[in-house]
Amino acid sequence: MSEHDGFRVERDADRAVATITLDVPGKFNRVSMNARDELRSVFEELDRDEAVRFVVLTGAGETFTAGGDIPGFLQRSAWDVSRLADNVAAPERCAKPVVAALRGYCFGVGLELALACDFRIAADDMQLAFPEVTIGMIPGSGGTQRLARLVGLGRAKDIVMRGRRVEAEEALALGLITEVVPAEELGAAVDGLVAELSRHSPLALAMAKRVLNQAYEGPLALGLELEGLAYGLLQQTHDFREGVEAFTEKRPPEFRGE
Repeated sequence: MSEHDGFRVERDADRAVATITLDVPGKFNRVSMNARDELRSVFEELDRDEAVRFVVLTGAGETFTAGGDIPGFLQRSAWDVSRLADNVAAPERCAKPVVAALRGYCFGVGLELALACDFRIAADDMQLAFPEVTIGMIPGSGGTQRLARLVGLGRAKDIVMRGRRVEAEEALALGLITEVVPAEELGAAVDGLVAELSRHSPLALAMAKRVLNQAYEGPLALGLELEGLAYGLLQQTHDFREGVEAFTEKRPPEFRGE
């Protein structure tokens, strides 16, 4: 286990899972400015670590995080603040599947981090919000853009401009989260998803994530070209050949990530 500013990282070698736990007792796991920098570095390190196949992002205790360290914004330059989205995008850039395990508060930068993850499993007591407008600010670490792409412009305005809280069931209906489970089953639900994903080819998962992340970035023709190129690359891999042979022979595939 390694300790950082407001979070810790634990590796489970048997399951090839690294768990990042936001942990700031008494402050609802607030995310400091330094933590944003360190989270980026940790995600980049885990991306390079061949022993890690999956990353789980969660919060200690009964909440994910109530957001950022508000006074910290006044201690950074306007230039630094304008570039905060680059750090928070680290889960999205990571080639490995990233699962956010959410309960309690998921506010501000916490929601921005969650939206940059691939999967969001939520406890039924979770509430998410972008409350920045109540202090004269907007979500500035990717929140406005990812939210609008997920739920549409009108719903994004409703959430951001009113600063209102969205509970778990509504978030599920809006497509903001993947699944809602009772709070006591959150860990098991995350473990189940990781176990399911572990049966798939690491290369196929990484390529699917990379192609899907570009879905809103250009015209359809460009997206289809990118998808086709990825398809052709995977067709040449051991994992695809193994998948075809396993399907034909009616046996579980043994993927090697190559």
